[in-house]
Amino acid sequence: MPTTFQKRQKEMKRQEKQKLKLERRAQKKLNEGEKGPSTDGLDELQVLDAPQILEEFMDVPIFDPRVKR
Repeated sequence: MPTTFQKRQKEMKRQEKQKLKLERRAQKKLNEGEKGPSTDGLDELQVLDAPQILEEFMDVPIFDPRVKR
């Protein structure tokens, strides 16, 4: 069973960790405001002139010259 001293040390460590986490969140919020919303990992948007049909939903695949494979 932990002693009172160990409990106090554990609580102090938890509080310090929480404080660091709040600081990181505040810093991240400031940095995001400076450079705008992040678009990491997002594909570039394309304008479509017709509906795009996915092959996995078709009974018989058809050749579409507009679709890159």
